[in-house]
Amino acid sequence: MASSLKNFIHSLDPKSLPRILQIQSGFYDEGSIYETFGHESCLSTGDLIKVVDLKVKKLIASNSECEDDSRCSPATVELPLNFPGLCRLVADRTPYVDVEEIVRKVWIGPMQRQHPCFYCSGDLEAENLSINQGEKITFSSVEDNNGTVTVSCRVERGDYLHDFLLPVSQEGDFYESEDNQIYSLKEVAEWKIPKCRCRHVMFTNIGDIQNHTNKFPVDFDGCVVLSPIYEVQAVMKFQKEIVHFLSDLDVEIKDVTDCYNVNSFLQPLSMEDILERTSNDFPIVVAVIEGSSGNKQPYNLLCPGREIVIYKKHQAIRILASEIKSDFQKRHFLIPTSYKGKFKRKPREFPTAYDLEIARSGKEELHVIATKAFESPCEEQCSVSIGDQFLVPRCQTTEVDQKRKEVENALACEQILLRNKTDKKVFLPMCMEGGFVEIVHDKKQYELLEICKDFCMPCNVKVSIRDLSIQEDILAGIQTLQLEEEITDTYLIISNFNNPTEIWEVPVHRVNMAAQLLSKNAEEVVLFPVNNFVEEITEEQYCMMRRYEKQAKNPPPRPPKAPTIKEPKTSFPTAPAQNFLDTPKAVKVGRTLCL
Repeated sequence: MASSLKNFIHSLDPKSLPRILQIQSGFYDEGSIYETFGHESCLSTGDLIKVVDLKVKKLIASNSECEDDSRCSPATVELPLNFPGLCRLVADRTPYVDVEEIVRKVWIGPMQRQHPCFYCSGDLEAENLSINQGEKITFSSVEDNNGTVTVSCRVERGDYLHDFLLPVSQEGDFYESEDNQIYSLKEVAEWKIPKCRCRHVMFTNIGDIQNHTNKFPVDFDGCVVLSPIYEVQAVMKFQKEIVHFLSDLDVEIKDVTDCYNVNSFLQPLSMEDILERTSNDFPIVVAVIEGSSGNKQPYNLLCPGREIVIYKKHQAIRILASEIKSDFQKRHFLIPTSYKGKFKRKPREFPTAYDLEIARSGKEELHVIATKAFESPCEEQCSVSIGDQFLVPRCQTTEVDQKRKEVENALACEQILLRNKTDKKVFLPMCMEGGFVEIVHDKKQYELLEICKDFCMPCNVKVSIRDLSIQEDILAGIQTLQLEEEITDTYLIISNFNNPTEIWEVPVHRVNMAAQLLSKNAEEVVLFPVNNFVEEITEEQYCMMRRYEKQAKNPPPRPPKAPTIKEPKTSFPTAPAQNFLDTPKAVKVGRTLCL
């Protein structure tokens, strides 16, 4: 039975790929939308294509108030995935009839933020645990236990977590739980839009997105319905190239997977396909169909047509580092622990005494000089002048306000009195806005692993001896580099099929590659030393890595500099409702509160 491409792709379960489709109507020649993806192609009536992958390309946002009102004509806005809006999910009130429907339509990812949560309208009995009506259930993974597909779940009761399994055959009305997390639009598109359903979201930074775009009306309240438009990756019969097109093309298709042999088409593998293979499947030999673009690599293994050997997948440690600059154009790097350059320590800057407290280490005293003066709010704590020097050994509390009998945190340290050549024990107020710069007496040159072992991160360094084992060391010209934290990531070990002596690590999540599985067998060779490189990553990749690592303690709030003056409220006439696409730029009045 024929259906539109848009409806078919919107309801398609990615786990059922690949699917073979026959074009029932539609003809697109050169000059069409395909060229925008760098491919010239056409779809003619009767053509056979094998869909191998789906990715959300953009989102269509429509007015949520018009969804249930047939008299209202919904205004729509096309939003790219990098749209600066941050949003909260509005819980879907349409129930799922059983666990199987949840598994089929909802993305259950490996990270905690990708775990969906539901509650059942009735009581459930799971193994030796009774789940009460309305109790929040977290779905963490799908497992196959001796041919029975189950879902690993968890409920939280006070300080205790209870794990249990639910079979996919478990029936009941399951509703989506409230989610108070904040997501980017890209995260919503990739994790939080169920198949065959739209997603209601509420933007939390309305003022911020209004300043970036005039697509929304002046009276926009932040609530929209999101519908995904997919980029379809497919292989045409008797062709090696992968074609790309959007799911909203006006094409009628028919699913003919059961009538054709899937193996009669080329079988391209994505990075995700390779990751799903077990350790026993390796090594494998593949031919690169599409290489990665946008990533600078010191090797030339991922060119289209190149045959490579993938030996295994493994976890490797990288040191996340950032260039310290006064502007916002900072570069970010992932440094392998095998980096052979040497570093010298550089001074760090601390905006408050609290930052001094969390930066101190057990190896040496922290020697700093004040770059900004401030007056202490009480006599028991020390006022600071520009040029004052302090040694920071430890932290303790002191009673400072005798009237209110309050105990506040203060930083106990020693002030260096240069004239008298003595030290004076003083207490610095934790929350006062000031400024300190570290005085580094250490002239030693360290290897990367020594820095990570002997000092707490973040740590400021400069490359004193570049890595002579590589032709170009991109870290050597940076004045100050901040080593931030250790990152564990997934890599593939690969080599050229015709030259297996050079072995490289390839980052799975930052390299886009499509490859064709070959029937050739990799020779049994002893693995040579693995080559890796300093990888420069984008600002978006950096933010995603930092987002899911453990966050450092936030300093206590600083006292206000002056009493807050309330601004008088001004009433404005309500603007008439306008179409999203015809709305002029909103005039910014007063101050905008960014959440």
